Amino acid sequence: MNDSTSSLPGALPADAAPAGVAHPRNIRSFVRRTGRTTLGQAKAFADVGPQFLLPYTGQAMDYAAAFARPAPTILEIGFGMGEATAHIADLRPDENFLCCEVHTPGVGALLKRIDEQALSNIRILQHDAVEVIDHMLLPASLDGVHIFFPDPWHKKKHNKRRLIQPPLIAKLVARLKPGAYLHCATDWQPYAEQILEVLSAEPQLRNSAGSSAGGYAIKPDYRPLTKFENRGIKLGHGVWDLVFERVDAPA
Repeated sequence: MNDSTSSLPGALPADAAPAGVAHPRNIRSFVRRTGRTTLGQAKAFADVGPQFLLPYTGQAMDYAAAFARPAPTILEIGFGMGEATAHIADLRPDENFLCCEVHTPGVGALLKRIDEQALSNIRILQHDAVEVIDHMLLPASLDGVHIFFPDPWHKKKHNKRRLIQPPLIAKLVARLKPGAYLHCATDWQPYAEQILEVLSAEPQLRNSAGSSAGGYAIKPDYRPLTKFENRGIKLGHGVWDLVFERVDAPA
């Protein structure tokens, strides 16, 4: 998701992120964007950031300790400005939402929503999601993964930079519990087709939509229509949801 914020004096730079342990990688879950936090977002960092921001440690997470309770845990990769994240967390209070986003304005916006909506079931890691997956998430520990509107990299020569690729999906599948789900959504049809191909090729994933509607799912009720998405629909743009479940590998 790619939203912009206004520029105000004294705001934090968009690419400011807490220091983390660097690890070599071939997959990257983000690209740096410009932008600045608003004063309201900066205030949210100060007021509620200490409670809801988690440090990148490079060590296996204890979800119950991080959320101060045991509960099913959903990973979200790249939440943009956090509109959908806050909506889903409010709708599903009995689940924990571990959210990765590197861009400071988006993190500030979600912290602001957390404060305004009195949400307690969100924790944010302001770090590359791939490194978080590699070094902090234990095998078979997640109950779900959300990846909504990742950068489509429209030009064919840039398609290789898209997030949804077989190596990342293999990492995620290894960290899903049997029966857990992976939900992707995109508004770019060529990317939807690639996602469908990549997910369908993973032997430990099963398409919950089966062969109906070309393999695409009906939008789950929990995912809201964002303002950006509503504008696109009014202009005749499509949106594709893909929901797959983790199953045991075939013998």
